[in-house]
Amino acid sequence: MQEVLQQLANLQYIDSRIDEIRQLRGDLPEEVLDIETNINRYEAKIGQLEEEKDDLTGEKKKLELEIESALEKTEKYEEQQLSVRNNREYDALTKEIEAQKQFVENSTSRIEEIEKRQEELDEELAEKNEKLEETKKLHDEKKKNLDKVIESTKSEEEKLLEKREELEEELDNRYVRSYNRLRNGLTNGIAVVAMEKGAALGMALPPQTQVEVRRKNKVIIDENSGRIVIDPSFFEEAKKQLEI
Repeated sequence: MQEVLQQLANLQYIDSRIDEIRQLRGDLPEEVLDIETNINRYEAKIGQLEEEKDDLTGEKKKLELEIESALEKTEKYEEQQLSVRNNREYDALTKEIEAQKQFVENSTSRIEEIEKRQEELDEELAEKNEKLEETKKLHDEKKKNLDKVIESTKSEEEKLLEKREELEEELDNRYVRSYNRLRNGLTNGIAVVAMEKGAALGMALPPQTQVEVRRKNKVIIDENSGRIVIDPSFFEEAKKQLEI
């Protein structure tokens, strides 16, 4: 039974160390993903603004050409008015001239709207590009920190995971299932605790339970927390065996 208790202690020691390593990374992976999402959003928005700007530029050029054509037509119709033979022709030309002038007026007004929107777009694009650059710099910084932390802990974590897998194969399936079920149901992941000064995680143990824990000959479950309580010597041994 002492071998089982030692294996449970080893398993908890490994899991606690893996938890420490992953906690060391903190929220960096999620932060990096969030920043990458923001970068994609900024790039998509910039793309939309640039597309709108290109469309407006094309529309403006088209209107300028049409205005030029309308002015030429107006000039031609005005010249024709000088040589008309009757009022009907004169009135028809007058309507054409008015139509062309109205078109020029409407088109000029639209060009003014386009130019105003282009100025707004330039401001929006400058702002979005600035934010994009700031976000990319932040991403580089966070990614560098994350890569550094991962690199510094990757080797240890891989070795711990290998040893954990070996332990699960060596340990009886009943204990493995019980340990994993208990650990997964706890917020801090501590399923096996050492008895310290007659208590487990600060909760006093009954005298008889303390005696049984010291005997090291069976699995003791704390009635208060449901955790497995073992003698601290098992964790001391785990540290010696699993020091990486």
